Amino acid sequence: MTSEPLRVSVALCTFDGVDFLEPQLESILAQSSPPDEMVIADDGSTDGTLEIVDRFVERAPFPVTVVRDPGPGGVTANFERAMVATTGDVIVLSDQDDVWTSDRIAATRRRFAADDTLDLLFADADLIDAGGAPIGLRLFEALEISAHERAQLASGDAVPVFLRRNLATGAATAVRRRLVDRSVPFPHEWVHDEWLAMVAAITGSIAMDESVVVRYRQHGRNQIGMRTPGLRQKISRVLEPRGGRNHALAARGRALADRLADGSIVAPTDVVRAAEEKAVFESLRADMSPRRLRRVGTIAALALTGQYRRFASRGDADVLRDLLQPET
Repeated sequence: MTSEPLRVSVALCTFDGVDFLEPQLESILAQSSPPDEMVIADDGSTDGTLEIVDRFVERAPFPVTVVRDPGPGGVTANFERAMVATTGDVIVLSDQDDVWTSDRIAATRRRFAADDTLDLLFADADLIDAGGAPIGLRLFEALEISAHERAQLASGDAVPVFLRRNLATGAATAVRRRLVDRSVPFPHEWVHDEWLAMVAAITGSIAMDESVVVRYRQHGRNQIGMRTPGLRQKISRVLEPRGGRNHALAARGRALADRLADGSIVAPTDVVRAAEEKAVFESLRADMSPRRLRRVGTIAALALTGQYRRFASRGDADVLRDLLQPET
């Protein structure tokens, strides 16, 4: 348990966020326990976002630093800029278009103060529509987090979970500063929250909080959004042409494996080996023939050796996806 009070920073990123930014900023001002500082990183907005930010800076009862980039450089680079510029012990991440619960910072401060080993905390959220009305769905429901995944996280065995898929949504995530120091530079192949969660799982301690800390807005311009796919959407996903997704997964897997192999992120030998196996798995999937029949041998070999179960986001269900996706 930490004896000295933790300094809490907020890292908020903006890009053409004029439609939804003000409610988010108001929810930060309304916190029962204010942050010790806030860093707002803008990625080249041209729609009036910076005017809203400037008015907020004048009103805020805590220090606010604005990092302006001509951009756009993308969400990952923008969050890296914001987080590196903070000085707090704990950094609470903020998107530009959500609304926080009033005790988010207080609850975050308590949780990190109670556990010196905790590096990343990700929580649940209520999903709302563009107008702010509840959708009737929680974030963890939308992610369809399984009982097995919950059990693995509770036991401290987070690496296999995050090698398969990311569960930590940045809008509901807080991290300790030392995790950022271990994680930079963020690879461009990864989204910031996915990368931080992966590094936390490998090098430190990660925890899942079932409480709601944010109202997570879903709208057409979300940089990263979340909805639960219905049966029709799931079938459509299986039948969509192969292409960019597979190559993106392969690039991400290779970026992680290389960072572990060169020692820039220190990891146990078995984790380094697992990351390399994940990279090879995703590369083989990306390089499969566009013709279904020619994929069968590779898919069968990967399935029979348990690699879909170990590394694919939907486990063995992705066998069907790889078999059925049409030719490009």
